[in-house]
Amino acid sequence: MGPLIPNDIIPIEWDSIIAILIGIVFGFVLEASGFSSSRKLAGVFYGYDFAVLKVFFTAAAVSVIGIYYMDYLGYLNISQLYVHPTYLWGAIIGGVIMGVGFVAGGFCPGTSLCAVAIGKLDAWIYVGGIMVGVFLFSELYTIFQPIYEGYYLGNITLMDSFGWNPYWVIFIFAIIAIVAFVVADIVRKKVKKVFYE
Repeated sequence: MGPLIPNDIIPIEWDSIIAILIGIVFGFVLEASGFSSSRKLAGVFYGYDFAVLKVFFTAAAVSVIGIYYMDYLGYLNISQLYVHPTYLWGAIIGGVIMGVGFVAGGFCPGTSLCAVAIGKLDAWIYVGGIMVGVFLFSELYTIFQPIYEGYYLGNITLMDSFGWNPYWVIFIFAIIAIVAFVVADIVRKKVKKVFYE
């Protein structure tokens, strides 16, 4: 069950059940936080609601600090963590497509499924579009393969690429998060003043 709980405490056979339970709790938290609303998610791009930005920045900062702190204490070996391989063109083009879809539909893949679970029609259409995209990509994979696998950089991180000290990267990331929170609040107040007063 991951690097913190040995398999003799929780057998490996329970991994899928625990993953399902974590997914249910995660979906409940998303819905309780209002993230199944396309208006809340689109609010980041229109400047009236930055909850999504704050939540994801906080999650990333807490995760990276926690992982490196556990590595420092000897509870975790960072070198054994999986790093997804980087295909630069696929990442850039996929990021642009997902970004446009995020703005146009007001959902990301995870929040769209949460909204489907509570019966939102716009989410059903959004997820239908995802399925059509997946189908087309799989059927036309031989055409897309050179782009998808283009500019392969291996299993790298920013720290590996530039030779940066990870602790400085974490510190700078935390500062960027704080600045982003402050700027987001300033923008939200200005947008609210212009459109709601």
